[in-house]
Amino acid sequence: MTYETATLPRLSPALPGLTLAVLTLLFGFSLGGLFGLNEDVIKSRLTASAAAVQASVYQGDDVAAKAVVSKSWTYMQRAHLHAGSLGTAAVTLTLLIVLLGTSPRVTRAISLGLGVGALGYSVFWMWAGFRAPALGSTGAAKESLRWLAIPSAGLILVATAAVVLLCVLALRRSPQP
Repeated sequence: MTYETATLPRLSPALPGLTLAVLTLLFGFSLGGLFGLNEDVIKSRLTASAAAVQASVYQGDDVAAKAVVSKSWTYMQRAHLHAGSLGTAAVTLTLLIVLLGTSPRVTRAISLGLGVGALGYSVFWMWAGFRAPALGSTGAAKESLRWLAIPSAGLILVATAAVVLLCVLALRRSPQP
């Protein structure tokens, strides 16, 4: 039996979710590279976004605008960190459910939940960072994107809980030494 005939049929249902998880990793790695090469450009864009609404949103308060721009940069860094950690977790947990021999339907559902959730939540932080200076607060930016944040975080949480349940069930089925 070759690798392809033994492994690919078990891995196939997980491939869409794994692809999204690896895309999440690529997103995070790309952000790291972009930040390293263009930190000043990105910060300048955030500052310009706040300056464009300085009178109407910030009522001329430079301190408030600078605080939002600073927190926006933190959100972008958070996107980079979440993409790395959630992408890695999604890949690992997906491979675990494949190793547990879970049914194709369950494998696909859990891996998609992990992949979509990881990518969505990482994108949420990046997008919130970009939106905040023009909105005048990071809270407003997060609130405007809750439609993305809540389902993404929910998918990750539910899918991870499902993996825990599958591990417990496999533990109960395994013979004791």
